Amino acid sequence: MAGAGSAPVPPGGASSGPPVPPRPLDPIDRSIMRLLQADGRASIRSVAEQVHVSRANAYARINRLIDDGVIRGFTARVNHERAGQGASAYITLKIVQNSWRTVREQLRELPGAAHIALVSGDFDVLLLVHTPDNRTLRELVLTRLQAIPEVLSTRTLLVFEETDLQDPGPAPAQTLTEE
Repeated sequence: MAGAGSAPVPPGGASSGPPVPPRPLDPIDRSIMRLLQADGRASIRSVAEQVHVSRANAYARINRLIDDGVIRGFTARVNHERAGQGASAYITLKIVQNSWRTVREQLRELPGAAHIALVSGDFDVLLLVHTPDNRTLRELVLTRLQAIPEVLSTRTLLVFEETDLQDPGPAPAQTLTEE
């Protein structure tokens, strides 16, 4: 797929000028996105067959989705426990007003940080982290997070189990038939 490894171009090309409104997506575009979310390594031929368009059409649509910034890239979904990151937690942070950009840059540097969101409500930031174990998680919270001057308080929510809604799940068992 051309452009799959390159940096996404902002919608409308260069970043100067007014932002270009998003282009409407049709059912075929949405089907292509679902297929690629389930398997980012799917071939153009496979995608085309599953959405019932030609390979050239599928190729053009995927490249348009990339060029428009709808598809931001392709990645692997990791089983963190199998990768030695068996402890996961969502950590909420209250931060000093107007310090989001500074805090975000410091959070990006944390080992195991997987997702950072500025949110509304009782706290300001929601952080997802994966660590090898609870001891490492404890050290991350007590020595790294709470040492950031703009962080006023934290609350740690341990993840006991998680379900990836984009994961198609295990392949169905094949039944052996006698011939």
